[in-house]
Amino acid sequence: MTVLFEDEQLALIHKPAGIPVSGNRFKTIYNALPFTLKNSRETDRLPWPTPVHRLDHQTAGILLVAKTGRAQIHLSKQFEEQSIQKTYSALVIGKTAEKGTVCLPLDNKPSETCFVQLETLPSKMYGSLSSLKVFPKTGRTHQIRKHLSAIGHPILGDPTYGKPFPLYKGKGLFLCATEITFLHPISGESIHYEIALPKKFKRLILRGKEKNN
Repeated sequence: MTVLFEDEQLALIHKPAGIPVSGNRFKTIYNALPFTLKNSRETDRLPWPTPVHRLDHQTAGILLVAKTGRAQIHLSKQFEEQSIQKTYSALVIGKTAEKGTVCLPLDNKPSETCFVQLETLPSKMYGSLSSLKVFPKTGRTHQIRKHLSAIGHPILGDPTYGKPFPLYKGKGLFLCATEITFLHPISGESIHYEIALPKKFKRLILRGKEKNN
C-alpha cells in the first residue's frame, strides 16, 4: 500500500490488488491504516482511519480514507450525492462500441456505468481486447464487472463474471481505479488525483500494438 496524498483530514492511498479493504481477514487495508498513516492532530480525529468507499479485493487503485469525523461525514455525503467522480481503467474481452452507458439495476437498485473505448487490440486467445475508461455513476457491489459482463465484454481475468470466455490466468483482474475528483471537506478545494496504468496493463497493450505492426 502506497500513500499518494495525506493531510490532517484525509488520505489517498494506492490499494494493491488481492487485498480486501475490510472484512474478517487479518490482512486488510483497514487494519493496516493506523500503521501507515500519520495521526491527525484534529480534535475530531477518528480512533481508526476509515475508508469512505469500497474497492473489490481484486481491484487495485485509489482509495479515499477519512481521518476525522468531519471528513468522514462530508466525504460520505459527496458519495451519496454522486458528486465524487471516479474513473477506472479496464481491459475487456472483445471489441466494444466507442462509448456507451449500461443502466442495469443491481440489488434491486438503479445502477449506471458509462465507458469510453480508448483502443482495440488483437488477442490470440480472445480475438480482440478493448482498453476502456469507465465511469460508474452509482456504487453497487461489483457494478463495473457485472455491467460490462452483461453487455458481452467481461473484464479480462474476471473469474466470477468472465464466462463463457476462458479465464486469463495468472495476472489477476484487469481493473484499476486510476482517477478521483472530489471536494476537500474543509477547504472546499477541488482535488483531482490520477495514477498511471498498472504495469500489467502496459505490457499487454504494448504486446497488442506490436502485433498490429
